[in-house]
Amino acid sequence: MEDNIEKLKYPIGRFRHPERIDRNDIREWIQTIKDFPAKIHKEVAHLTKEELAKQYRPNGWTISQVVNHCADSHMNSFIRFKLTLTENTPTIKPYFENVWAELSDSKYYPVRSSLLILEGLHERWVNLMESLSDEDLEKEFLHPENKEKISLKTNIGIYAWHCEHHLAHIVNAKQN
Repeated sequence: MEDNIEKLKYPIGRFRHPERIDRNDIREWIQTIKDFPAKIHKEVAHLTKEELAKQYRPNGWTISQVVNHCADSHMNSFIRFKLTLTENTPTIKPYFENVWAELSDSKYYPVRSSLLILEGLHERWVNLMESLSDEDLEKEFLHPENKEKISLKTNIGIYAWHCEHHLAHIVNAKQN
């Protein structure tokens, strides 16, 4: 049962940090992030209110909450990129994503605005990521919860994974 819940929580597995990240990895990850708004739009734009209320696992988020979470999370990541590029190893501000997912704009509000946010945000974010030098990619921020320094190149990989992770949640929820 626990293995099944783990598979439902992480349908593509957990993020695995590669030992070495090269420009090819970064290009592929940026492409995944670039493609995400169109993919998520294709998965959810035609869904009814009832279908958007489906969950990807017992006690999990609804499709609406997943879409709205992606907008919240990706906005936070974009800001973290900008802070990291303009400050010396900034300490980022974590947020309680599970609590945010319970707010009315995440739980009940139509996903249309989050799809629009993702479209515009990813356009700017991809432009920013594609402009980064090797030196920029090595810049880091500090995550205060685990005291881990995370480089921008690693964070690109994390968010490419994040895109695919939540797309899989949506696909799974639609099949249930």
